[in-house]
Amino acid sequence: MPPPTALLRELFMGCLMGHGGTDAAWFVKNNILRFIVEDSHFPICVEKAIKSAFVKADYAFADDSALDISSGTTALTALIFGRTLIVANAGDCRAVLGKRGRAIEMSKDHKPNCTSERLRIEKLGGVIYDGYLNGQLSVARALGDWHMKGPKGSACPLSADPELRETNLTEEDEFLIMGCDGLWDVMSSQCAVTIARKELMLHNDPERCSRELVREALRRNACDNLTVIVICFSPDPPPRIEIPQSRVRRSISAEGLNLLKGVLDSNS
Repeated sequence: MPPPTALLRELFMGCLMGHGGTDAAWFVKNNILRFIVEDSHFPICVEKAIKSAFVKADYAFADDSALDISSGTTALTALIFGRTLIVANAGDCRAVLGKRGRAIEMSKDHKPNCTSERLRIEKLGGVIYDGYLNGQLSVARALGDWHMKGPKGSACPLSADPELRETNLTEEDEFLIMGCDGLWDVMSSQCAVTIARKELMLHNDPERCSRELVREALRRNACDNLTVIVICFSPDPPPRIEIPQSRVRRSISAEGLNLLKGVLDSNS
């Protein structure tokens, strides 16, 4: 098998879900990569560059008088260079790694009711009503939404600071699924990986695989936005997984046989 990322030496992908209009999602889509590569930490410390870029993009959006800064967006990004994968997330989109059929979650959904997010929100003076941050927003982290934020640099219950997770890809890592919450509302991470792997084994087409995940979510009555991206790490389809045969012989004891015979005799 070719090494992972044989076709993907460097790749940057993003999954954005806007709310309150399209301006925030449009701005982040067009600027986030530039903020990463122009950061002083790049490429020596990519993690710091990504975290800094999210905040810079949020501030730059607030300064753009031509845009509606009350709009907002969640942001999930994946950066691949060599064998390294770094996922950054602010919001409730999710990235899931397919590892020989197993689902490995590379991001955490930032819902207001999540224990760690609730504690952070309440510590900063925010409140949660019926799962909504300050009764307005169903996510705990997002870029934009400046009508809910204080002065730049101040701690705010609604944060643009992403959480990062890094991993070194191996031959077992086959693909990455990135999707917004409309997908994850109706299927688990493991279910999505199982469906995607089955599709890729049939046709090895990540775009077609993404469409099938969307179709399956719709069949399950998904009622929120549906954006799905599948990224394959090898030009070959996933191999069949051989299930080892069990060598354990299962037998019933003489005592068990006598007990079973007694039950049968008593019912005859």
